[in-house]
Amino acid sequence: MNFIEIAQKVLLLEANELQDNAQRLGEEIDQAVKLIDQTKGKLIITGVGKSGLVGSKMAATFASTGTSSFFLHPTEALHGDLGMIGKDDTVLAISYSGESEELTKILPHIKRFDIPLIGMAKNKNTTLGKYSDVLIPISISKEACPLGVAPTSSTTLTMALGDALAVCMMEKRGFQKEDFASFHPGGSLGKMLFVKIKDLMRVENLPIVEKDTPLKNTIVVMSEGRLGNVLIADNGKLEAVLSDGDLRRALMKTDFSLDANALSYATKNPKFITDENMLASDALKIIEEHKLQHLVITDENKKIKGILHIHDLIEAGIK
Repeated sequence: MNFIEIAQKVLLLEANELQDNAQRLGEEIDQAVKLIDQTKGKLIITGVGKSGLVGSKMAATFASTGTSSFFLHPTEALHGDLGMIGKDDTVLAISYSGESEELTKILPHIKRFDIPLIGMAKNKNTTLGKYSDVLIPISISKEACPLGVAPTSSTTLTMALGDALAVCMMEKRGFQKEDFASFHPGGSLGKMLFVKIKDLMRVENLPIVEKDTPLKNTIVVMSEGRLGNVLIADNGKLEAVLSDGDLRRALMKTDFSLDANALSYATKNPKFITDENMLASDALKIIEEHKLQHLVITDENKKIKGILHIHDLIEAGIK
């Protein structure tokens, strides 16, 4: 068996189903978006089996993109959890056949309370289709399963339609990456948008010497600081930076002397910033652009306030 060919056929078949459905989309998408947007409560998604698994993912996508949503299993709804559906909610029910017994049993109760119902089923003639205020058809010509029975193309299409609805809602409500990060404060995007320089910079035990300090004393401070550099100051104001690279280059000079002032071997006018509220991700861009190991943070008068080392950014997961 050529499994590469088999996998390619599955991907192409499912891709074709998605493309065909993209061409057939109609006003039901507009109607569904309008219903969800008008919902004062939550969008409750329900389904059984594979449809339930897709619905659970769909609810998570909606919830993380600004539409309050959760998944409710129809069986649990029949045994008491139906009370979780409020009069201000909207239900999105998924069943490819439109006849899943557990799901169809709760539909009369949903409609009894006049709760808006968006259905996802193969056509309007199914039980789910008849109960739905808006039906989004899950129309496929063939499952990718060689037996034609395991939900494959149909679940892929359902999930894609859920993604499409979620994206439509993001556009409708002007959902931005800052909003997304608010729902994902622990993720990489949250760190990129919320962590600032002041949250990561080192402010204690900084390796600082005055500009008239001999090189031999400065090397001791560099070793104790464990940052690979020393800040050279003039009464607390940044004057220069002596890095381990500067030190190695100094060793090659014929007039090198440990008794000379460290300032004579240091980098004058080093890169520094005065905005400690700058995003750490932006600081990383500066560090990478200038090929630095660290950034010095000062006030407007160049008085040293802290150091942001590239290792601090990496350890914090800033990318």
